[in-house]
Formats: sequence, structure tokens, C-alpha cells
Amino acid sequence: MGKLRGFLEYERKHEPTTPVKERIRHYREFTQELPVKDLNNQGARCMDCGIPFCHSGCPLGNLIPDFNDAVYRNDWRTALEILHATNNFPEFTGRLCPAPCESACVLGLIKSPVAIELIEKTIVERGFKEGWIQPQPPERRTGKQVAVVGSGPAGLAAAQQLNRAGHQVTVYERDARPGGLLRYGIPDFKLEKHLIDRRIDILKKEGIEFVTNTEVGKDISTEELNSFDAILLSGGATKRRPLPIEGAEACGVTQAMAFLKHNNERVSGTADFDPDYNAKDKHVIVIGGGDTGSDCIGTSNRQGARSVINLEIMPMPSSQRTEAHPWPYWPFTLKTTSSHEEGCQRQWSVMTKAFLTDEQGKLKALKTVDVEWVQIPGEAPQLKEKEGSEREWPCDLALLALGFTGPEPLLPEHFNVRTNRRSNVEATGYQTNIPHIFTAGDMRRGQSLIVWAISEGREAARAVDIYLMGESQLPTKEKGDLPGA
Repeated sequence: MGKLRGFLEYERKHEPTTPVKERIRHYREFTQELPVKDLNNQGARCMDCGIPFCHSGCPLGNLIPDFNDAVYRNDWRTALEILHATNNFPEFTGRLCPAPCESACVLGLIKSPVAIELIEKTIVERGFKEGWIQPQPPERRTGKQVAVVGSGPAGLAAAQQLNRAGHQVTVYERDARPGGLLRYGIPDFKLEKHLIDRRIDILKKEGIEFVTNTEVGKDISTEELNSFDAILLSGGATKRRPLPIEGAEACGVTQAMAFLKHNNERVSGTADFDPDYNAKDKHVIVIGGGDTGSDCIGTSNRQGARSVINLEIMPMPSSQRTEAHPWPYWPFTLKTTSSHEEGCQRQWSVMTKAFLTDEQGKLKALKTVDVEWVQIPGEAPQLKEKEGSEREWPCDLALLALGFTGPEPLLPEHFNVRTNRRSNVEATGYQTNIPHIFTAGDMRRGQSLIVWAISEGREAARAVDIYLMGESQLPTKEKGDLPGA
């Protein structure tokens, strides 16, 4: 796999990026391609490690050593075939996945791991550039019709797999265009939307029908959908976690996803700039330290925020893997994204106590307190406020990036499918309590990674195919949940 002893000859390389002062003036992607020879050398770093633990880190079961070896040999077309065998949309995962495969890379025990995500993105982009990626409609049709509700990565992956099995697939999306959070939640500087359109165009040419601006229970009835032979619910986990403290309803306290969606619509030219979602000349505080919070930071800086502060209630993570997260599991280490590098003040172990407003009810400041997490043997860590640590922070726009608590309840209720205590749709495998209705993605497993969504969509498609036909030739990658994935 790769070049014998290549990992001793070549160091890991990253994509060059344009300078911060230049890239925050626009919303385009700002990474630059490496020379082909450098990419060949990155593939050469893949070790003949015996047991490729990168497989255990990848929910899709990507054949990582195989495509690394093909890249090393400069056989890009074979690399693309290997990659597409397990991953429908590597152009998305190659940009957005946090790369749990790299955390499980054996080389990572002694040096920087193989640049798997970079290699993956480069393979698929080479495929598009060379014209190798073309629509592949099925040779025959089964006469079965399947409705997919939701066009995020889980729904799109399931739709393509079911179409390949010969079923007629119709995807329903309540927003104006397909893509789910790929389109409306991820900023263009991480994923330009023409990349989604490029793939959707292929899916359409393969025979998949997309019906947008259509919400189940409002624009189309469940009775009409029940006329399909099978239904797959893949509407995601979009119920946003609130922060129920004093002043939470103030003007200027905004959910992060509403902020990001509006900005994406503005960038695409489908919405005017709403001043409530404009960070220009404002003191912005982002509450929440995950990827959504990072996206808010990058977007606020591009809008011209006066200052950006990021508050996180958890303590600052270690910069190195700790005993609590041994290799090859996902390490909860300090993550500094390109958006953090563009400018923000990060504060750890800080809890927001109240949103303070002026006489007109507009947000003017945040009241916080420092906290510590007390470890008690045999019990979960307990949160303790530090006396005398109260502070006020000037703030005109507070963005709540606190994650999601599950799917919005209306969709499961419309179909009378059961949900569990976490409000996710309950399923045996991927089949709900109603035999012809299936579920996949965040709606089934809760808020998770794009790579898990694609994996769920592929596996759910196989389950639907077996239900409809009694057997399935679609590939499967049986995998249980990995800690930290």
C-alpha cells in the first residue's frame, strides 16, 4: 500500500490557503491545489500496516489503502472507482468530514497521519475535471416507487442507491433547492453550492425526480405519499437547542442555523440582507464551540463584525490525545479551524447567565460566570460556578450554536411512526413500526457527521430494496456506532 518506506521519505502536506485578509472579503473556497507529484507522495505515505485501522474509523468503510496506492501510482481513474464504490459523494466528505479515518491511521501513532481527506477530495475533483463522472441510469426498472423525504446527504445517498437498484425514486424537499444543511447550513467558503448542483444534475439525469418547496402535511398529504411502495424519512435532526435564560427572547439573540441559512440564501442571490442577520459593525458573541459555531465566526468576520468572541462552557481540550480517548478512537482534542484563524477571541469554561437589553428590548450585553467541572469518582462531572467571576460582555448579536435535540416532531407525527426518548425516529435497523416506512440519517441516529449520514442512506436503501424485492444486490457496510464518531 503506497510506497515501501514512503512514510519515512515524505512528510504530510496541507493544501495552501489564501491569506486571511484576502479570503474574508468573499465567500468562495480559499484552498489551493497541491502539485500532482506532491499528491502522489501523499498517497505514498500510506503504510503496509497489516491491519488498516483507518477502516474502523470510517463509517462508510472506504477502501482507503487501495485508493492511496492508486494515487501513488498516478492511476487516478482506478482511485476514483475505488472511492465511488463506497462513497456516493466524496466531494462533500472530502471538504466537510472531520476525518475520523485519519485519527485511526496507524502512521498517526508516530507521525502525522496520511492526508486521507485531501486525497479523497483530489480524486473526485480529478474525476469531474477529466469527465469520468457521468450519469449511470439503471439498465432496468422494477416498477416499484419510493418516496424519499429530505434531500440532505442521507436522503441523496439513499435515492441514488435505490435508483441504481431500478426503483423509481422521488425526493421531496421543503426548501427551495435540494441539499439540506449542505446547502443551507454550510457556508460557501467551505462548500460552494455549485458543487451540490453539479451532483444533483447527475442524479436527475440518472432518473431521480426532485420535488422542492414541498412540505409533508402542508403541501402534500401523507395519504398521497402512502401510495408509494416505500417511504424513507431522512429529514435530519433540525430541532435547535435553546438557551432558556433571562433575555433569551431579546432582539439580537439568534439561532446559529437561522443566521447561516439566511446568509447562504443572500450569497446565492435568493434573499435580501435582513439587518437582524447582519453582523457588520456589531460585537458578536458565538455561544458554542463546535463546527456550527466555527461557521458563524467565519461568516461574521466576512460580514464585517466589529469583534467576535466564542464562548464554550466546557474546559479547553488538550492539544494532544489523552488516556480518556486512546488510539484508534476519535480524540477530543483542541480544534482550531480556518475560521478561528481569521479572528476571534476564544473563552473556555464560561456559562452565559443572562442576555441584557436596552430600553427598546435590543441586546446590549451578556452576563456570564466562569465554571469548573468537578470530577467525582463513580459519578458524572458536576458543573460548579466560581464565586466572584461574573462578567459582562458588550454584545449586539448573540448566535446560539448549541446543536440539535432531534427531528422536528411534525414529520414523525404525520406518519404515526414511533420515536424514542431522544425524540429520534425509532427503527429496527432502518424500518419503523410501519413496515413500508423507513428512516435514515440524523432523524434516526441523532445529530452526527456527514459521513454517517451517507452511510445511513446507503444502508437504509439496501433495507428498502430487500423489503421491496426480497433480496438486494446493493453493497452493505455493517458497522456499529464508534465512540466519538
